[in-house]
Amino acid sequence: MALREIFKFGDDILRKKCREVTAFDEKLWQLLDDMVETLQAADGVGLAAPQVGILRRAIVIDVRDGNGALELINPVITEITGVQVGNEGCLSDPGEWCEVERPQTVKAKAFDRNGKEIEVEGSGLLARAICHEVDHLDGILFIDRVKKDLAKRS
Repeated sequence: MALREIFKFGDDILRKKCREVTAFDEKLWQLLDDMVETLQAADGVGLAAPQVGILRRAIVIDVRDGNGALELINPVITEITGVQVGNEGCLSDPGEWCEVERPQTVKAKAFDRNGKEIEVEGSGLLARAICHEVDHLDGILFIDRVKKDLAKRS
């Protein structure tokens, strides 16, 4: 395993749409292992492949719930319910926090590192992290989701 550089806001790679993963092989496994190590070293919650310079649809999330890191390959959000508004940050923009509206609960389909289809459901922080990281795969940054009228909402 190895720590990878986390690309920062302003780098063009963060605005590009990622390609699907088609090979579930040692190269992918190394990427996932490196991403988990990088995420842990940065004390983050989630990391997407483009944040480490790889334009593939792969994310890792660790909400520190005792279940370890969640690896999602080619994730697709299939259902959203409810609303939550909260502070959100990004390892690509350290120190910046903004109020962002996200679903309270999400369901997603993805593949694990071996190419097996999986379904995940998350609420609260996990839902927020899934949405945030899937956005990265489409070149969308959390600052694009900031609502200017959040202070007026109840």
